[in-house]
Amino acid sequence: MHADSGLPYTGRQELRRIAFLSLIFSAGLAAQDPARVDRAGDTGFVQLEAESFHKLTPREQALAYWLCQASISIDPIIYDQMSRFGLREKRMLETIVSHPEGVDPAVMKKIADFTKLFWANKGNHNETTGQKFLPEFTFEELRAAAGPRFAMEVSELKASLFDPDFEPMTTAKSPRGSLDILQASSNTFYEGMSLADTQGFHELYPLNSRLVKAGGKLEEEVYRAGTPDGKVSPGLYAEYLHRANDMLERARAYADPEQARASGALIRFYQTGDPKEWIQFGIEWVRDNPPVDFDNGFIEVYRDARGAKGSSQSFVTITDATEAARMRKLSDNAQYFEDHAPWLPQYKKQGVKPPVAKAVEALIETGDFHVTTIGDNLPNENEIHEKYGSKSFMFTASSHALDHAAGHGPIEEFGASPEEIALTKKYGDEAEDLMTALHEVIGHGSGKLNPKLTHEASYYLKEYFSTLEEARADLMALWNAFDPKLQELGLISSPDVAKTMYYSAARVALTQLRRIPHGDTIEEDHERDRQLIARYIMDKTGAIEQIERGGKAYIVVRDFEGMRKGVGMLLAELMRIKAEGDYNAIKELVDRYGVHFDPKLRDQVVARYAKLNLPTYWAGINPDLKATFDPYGKIARVTISYPRDYQSQQLDYARQNTPRGAGPSRALPSHDR
Repeated sequence: MHADSGLPYTGRQELRRIAFLSLIFSAGLAAQDPARVDRAGDTGFVQLEAESFHKLTPREQALAYWLCQASISIDPIIYDQMSRFGLREKRMLETIVSHPEGVDPAVMKKIADFTKLFWANKGNHNETTGQKFLPEFTFEELRAAAGPRFAMEVSELKASLFDPDFEPMTTAKSPRGSLDILQASSNTFYEGMSLADTQGFHELYPLNSRLVKAGGKLEEEVYRAGTPDGKVSPGLYAEYLHRANDMLERARAYADPEQARASGALIRFYQTGDPKEWIQFGIEWVRDNPPVDFDNGFIEVYRDARGAKGSSQSFVTITDATEAARMRKLSDNAQYFEDHAPWLPQYKKQGVKPPVAKAVEALIETGDFHVTTIGDNLPNENEIHEKYGSKSFMFTASSHALDHAAGHGPIEEFGASPEEIALTKKYGDEAEDLMTALHEVIGHGSGKLNPKLTHEASYYLKEYFSTLEEARADLMALWNAFDPKLQELGLISSPDVAKTMYYSAARVALTQLRRIPHGDTIEEDHERDRQLIARYIMDKTGAIEQIERGGKAYIVVRDFEGMRKGVGMLLAELMRIKAEGDYNAIKELVDRYGVHFDPKLRDQVVARYAKLNLPTYWAGINPDLKATFDPYGKIARVTISYPRDYQSQQLDYARQNTPRGAGPSRALPSHDR
């Protein structure tokens, strides 16, 4: 799972600490700040940089180039996974912004801004809240801008683009009315069925297939490219997966033997869709720790209300050697932190295999991977974790870009005391980095299941698993924050860093509400996890309290020892629930503390943030890698640049992914043919 700037756990997609950013740091974007490049509506765009690229050998630079090409290849898939209209909307909008001739400039500006938001969210539903957002241009303005070529398309997409009540949520885990969690979700992991239809159905491809009800029976439409010998036929997304395999095959020529084996397993997985090949990829991948690393696949399951289907995503990274040394200190002491966890002995893991801890700069992030993911622990599969270990990534380039685009406005507005404000200004960066590292390196891989469980914990905990796992990792970070071991290892400069982490963990239940503009429920797992922690401790210990002062709400930490006691209580219970597969217990906890909020409180938070004039969400612009080739078609040189132009980069990705060769029956999913 990952640490997101406040995010969830699924492929150890951690902490989408967009939260911790928005919460700990977020502040006024200085217009002159080189990190913040652009803004469209409520979203700010930051330029990612990876200066470690210049330290790579020519061979490693060539490897990075081809891996980045593989990442670009799968990028369109997520648009279709999020909505049956996603690819059609994407192609139409891209065509319009590529040919603005003859369009009213004012209208074109509105279409261009909406298209940026569409790319940033991989569709017209907010990637954090799952809620639909609407364009500022009218249907008539879009029809005029699109011209005769897209006249029919515009009409057919009218409801999906302009009707707020048509498919309003990508992923609805707490749906209103008579619809269940599958029927109320606009994503395409399931087609024509209810949650009840899935009961008792055994999926052969649980991570990488779409379930379709046809003729009263359920069928799996597998994501796969097919094999060259024709023994395995192409499936969904074949065109994109075939191109990704072509790029991965080229990358193998520059990879070390271990990474080449991992890439080979991934290629076979994309060809056949066989889950065994995905597991083999994970095993080979986790054994290797190269300077240029990557992940590519159907990884996190947050977007599926059932928590089963993986969304397409990818990243390519370069190790940041200086920060990686600090991460390794945590990793090397993983057994110590396991031994000191507050749960029962039968749930403590012995012989902990330390995760490979990596501080990295991202060269590219595509698909369902976002700049706000500043930590990630992978692979997600417990069978790999227990036997072979895992890798924990801390995305230093992402966190630094977001830090530079922020200031102190939010803490000055929402800090409940002068001490909280002062400590956050002094230790905010250090606290956020430590939270991410502990979450990823120590949190996700900790604990063990009761041997009586015959499946992964997610099988038993269903739609609540990701919330539990993210909360468990956050709580492990908070539990260990005051441990003297951290100072002994040189990983913390002062106990006040731990205080800063606790202040933020309390405050976030309030400040994160600004990113949920409608309704009164939280759907995103990381946000549920953070509210669960704060509201549980508030209820059970009284160590933190929500107060009103001068007509404004604040969350005050009254007692750090009492708060840590509450952290331990909840952490022990979540470990028990995970280990025993206790669905009823996690449902009761999350529904009670993690889902609902007072919309009047949210409205107040939104109004207070509005005065700060800050983006609510963030998107990243990847570095650009360009290769020149010798007369024999081999890479002669690779250069890196920073485009600072989100629109041009996304249009370039689109041009590279224009379906070719195989024709529409291979290139498009069934509902988009």
